[in-house]
Amino acid sequence: MNLKKLNISPTQTLQNVGWDWMLGENTLPYVTDEMIIVSEKEAEQYYEAVNQLYEMYIEAAQYVVENELFAELGIPANLIKLVKYSWENDNHWHLYGRFDLSGGLDGKPIKLIEFNADTATCIPETAVVQWASLKANGLDESSQFNTLYEALVEQLKEVKRQNPVLSPTLLISTMEGFPEDDTNMKVLGEAALEAGFEVAYENIENVEFSPVEGIFKQNESDGRFTRFDFWFKLVPWEYIGWDEPELADILTKLVYDNKVIVLNPAYTLLFQSKGLLSILWKLFPNHPLLLETARKPLANKTCVQKVLFGREGANVKILSKDGATIDAKEGEYFEQEAVYQEYTEFLSDRAGNFYQAGVFFAGEACGLGFRKGGKIIDNTAQFCGHIVV
Repeated sequence: MNLKKLNISPTQTLQNVGWDWMLGENTLPYVTDEMIIVSEKEAEQYYEAVNQLYEMYIEAAQYVVENELFAELGIPANLIKLVKYSWENDNHWHLYGRFDLSGGLDGKPIKLIEFNADTATCIPETAVVQWASLKANGLDESSQFNTLYEALVEQLKEVKRQNPVLSPTLLISTMEGFPEDDTNMKVLGEAALEAGFEVAYENIENVEFSPVEGIFKQNESDGRFTRFDFWFKLVPWEYIGWDEPELADILTKLVYDNKVIVLNPAYTLLFQSKGLLSILWKLFPNHPLLLETARKPLANKTCVQKVLFGREGANVKILSKDGATIDAKEGEYFEQEAVYQEYTEFLSDRAGNFYQAGVFFAGEACGLGFRKGGKIIDNTAQFCGHIVV
C-alpha cells in the first residue's frame, strides 16, 4: 500500500470551516495528513463492485420480503408493516448508504464487510475534506473517486420527482449532542437546497409528530408550527422500533396516508441488518465479493462475530478456528443476536495500521474513503483520503 504525505495538513482546512469535532484535540487528528494512492483501475473496480453489491442487496431483500424472514433479520415487529409498504412503493427512495469493504488495492480482492444503509456518516470527510485537501496542496482535485455531493443532489431531485403531490419541504433531524451528526446533515442539507428543497433542521427531541396532520417544527420567534412533507432522520430505524413504539405507529400511519416521505425509508432496515449477510451467502454462494456468513460459528474457519444492528465496531469479536477470542470490542449491543462472517484481514501499511475502504452508494457508487485503525475498525478510527493516479 502506498501513501502520499500532504505538505499542508487537513487540520487547517477543518479549522477554517469550524469542524472542531474532526480536529482530534488530545488525541490523534481524526483526518490523517496522508492520502492513499489508488490506481484508476483500482478505483474502477471499487465502483463496479459496489454497483454489483447493491443489486445483490435488492435481490436478497426481495427474498426476505417474499419469504417473511423479518424475524431472522431482527426487524422490530412494529416496523414490518412499514418496511413492506415502503419496499413495494417506488416513491420511497433510498437516498444513500455506505459499503464497507476489505481489499481492493495491491491485487487483494474486494470483499464485502457490511452495508451502512440507514444512517451512514463520513459524508463531510468523503465529499468535502479529502477533496479540499487535494486543492490545498496544489493537487488536481478531480483526481479522486468522489462525486458524492453531486450524487446526493441528483438523488434528492429524484425523490422530489417521485413525489410530485408533496411540497418540497425537508426537515433534517439528529439527536441532540452529536456534533458529528450535525455536520453530516449540514452537507446533506446543502445538497437538498441545490435540489430545490426548502430545508430546516431540528433535533428529533423537539420535532412534533401528529398522526393526522404530519411532522412539524416550531418557530422559536413566534411559536408557530411549520409542517414538512419530507423528513430525514439520522436516527436508526431500529431505535425507533425498539424505544419509540408510539412514534413507529405514527410514522406508519403518516406514510400510509402519503402525508410524509421518510428518508431513508423503512426498508433500509433490511439492508442495515447484518442478518442479510447470511441471506446473501445463501443466494450467491462463493461469490467473489462475499465472505461466507452464517448464523452460527463457521467450522474450522477464523470468523468475525457481529450483532445484527451493531455500529462502529461495537460488540464485534474475532474468533479463532476453535472458538477462542482473538480480539474483541465491547459495546451496548450485547443482547442482540449475531452472525458469523469469515475473517479477512484489512489492507495494512508498513507500520501495521489497518485500512477499511468505504464506498458510498447514492444511485450508483460515488465516493471512496478509508478508515484507519486496528483489526476491528471502531469509533476511534481515523479517516484517510485518497488520490487516483
